[in-house]
This record gives sequence, C-alpha cells and structure tokens, in this order.
Amino acid sequence: MRNFDNRPQRILLPAKAGFIALSVVAAWAQVVVIAWAAVRFDHPIVWVLAIVLMGRMHAVFAALMHEAAHRLLFSSKRWNDAVGRWLVGFPSFTPIDGYRRGHMAHHRQEFGPDEPDVPLYRGYPITRASLRRKLWRDATGRTGWKLFLGLMRAVRSPNAPTRRLALNIIGCQLVLQGICIAVGHPWLWLLLWFVPY
Repeated sequence: MRNFDNRPQRILLPAKAGFIALSVVAAWAQVVVIAWAAVRFDHPIVWVLAIVLMGRMHAVFAALMHEAAHRLLFSSKRWNDAVGRWLVGFPSFTPIDGYRRGHMAHHRQEFGPDEPDVPLYRGYPITRASLRRKLWRDATGRTGWKLFLGLMRAVRSPNAPTRRLALNIIGCQLVLQGICIAVGHPWLWLLLWFVPY
C-alpha cells in the first residue's frame, strides 16, 4: 500500500504511532472531562451538552476503530488489535473484527457488483425529508437501540466467535459501569455513555 507521495505506508507508521496513541489518550481524556463537567456543574444545559458531546465521542472512537480495522493505529499488529478492540471498539459497542471483515470486503469491491455497502448509499442523494427522518431516528435513540438489540441477539448466537465478541463488548461496558460506580456516580454510564450511543 502506498501513500500519496508514493512512499510505502508502513514506513510512516512508527512516526504516526505516537500521534495515534496520543489520539486514543486524548479521546479518553475528553470523555473524563465531559463527565466531570456534567457532574461538577450539574445543570440541565450542561447535561444536555454533555450528552451531545458524548455522542461525538462515540464518533471519535468509531473513527479510531476504523483506523485500527485498517491496522493503521500501530505498526505492531498485536498492539493495533488490542487497542482497536479494548480501548476504542468495544467501548463504543463495536466488534472490530466483524467490522474489519465487512470493511475490507467493501475495499475489495468498491462500487463493484459485489460491493457490500451498496445498501448504505444506494438511495443517495436523499431528500430533505429523508434526512430529517434519519436525524430524528438518531436523535431519539432509535438507531442506537436497534444496534444494541443486535448486540443482545449476538449474545445468544449459536456462533461461538460472534457470541464471544458480544460478551467482550458487554464485559467492556460492565468495566465502564464499574468505574462509574467506583467514582460514586453509578448513573453516569447510562446517561452519558449508553444514551448518547
């Protein structure tokens, strides 16, 4: 794989690793600061802003997870996959291994006859009414709830790897909930992590 200046991308990874590691740390630091501010100022406007900002943080984790799916976080496959799974994918309810398989299929068949992502953009450009419906589904939590129900179905999957991934995600969520309990705010996970999802 080559970069825009025709150098092999692998050469750029060690220099990038520090920046990427800092990006992961910065993402988690933002989560902590947002939660701290909501608890500290304890005002309805601050809580609404915190929920919106935490929704943004899920998008940040998804972007970092996308980089991990391409194995671009770290030059070490082991570090890349561990950070991609446990620090960005599982916390944001995403099984990176399944995402990687589908996403790599997308890159193999981009806009070809077997492109797996065609249903995601077949109807674009969309009308303003359709955009409003999509945004309303996201804002009211229906999209997140639908994804969460898929995770719950995966827990009961007869496929052992699928079940294991779902259980890892739930385990990660329990750790986050445990941290919230340990700092004396057990409702933080629900309000500032699950609801924005």
